[in-house]
Amino acid sequence: MIPPTIHATAVVIGETGLLIRGASGAGKTSLAFALVEAARRSGIYAAFVADDRVALSCANGRLVARCPETILGLAERRGHGIEKVDHVPAAVIRLVADLVEAEAVSRLPEIADEETEIEGVKLRRQAIPARQTDVSLPLLGAALTEMNKI
Repeated sequence: MIPPTIHATAVVIGETGLLIRGASGAGKTSLAFALVEAARRSGIYAAFVADDRVALSCANGRLVARCPETILGLAERRGHGIEKVDHVPAAVIRLVADLVEAEAVSRLPEIADEETEIEGVKLRRQAIPARQTDVSLPLLGAALTEMNKI
């Protein structure tokens, strides 16, 4: 049984599951498409887990994201509608990207702002300016590269 869902998008880049949170219209799906496309251009495996609704659960101290069956393999690209996407059934989330208004993104964030806790699992968190994919991609690219060295 799939647990209750949250409003978010989840992708897997390489071996890292990424949960993208933000208000409606903040650019979660646009960022997900851009991340997947950029990773693939670089020869890195990337796919969607879920778009718009993500089921999260804790398993063995890890946060696992799954997609509700009704939207499995689908994503809504703003201005284009719903389309089929390459997807995986689940991913272990290792990084959370929170899309926030640009003025809320700290130039030098406090340590406490760089982590979050979901379902009892502490995770690395990166604040990202909403609706600014050109700024978001380098920030997340650096975070993903750092995480894959761990």
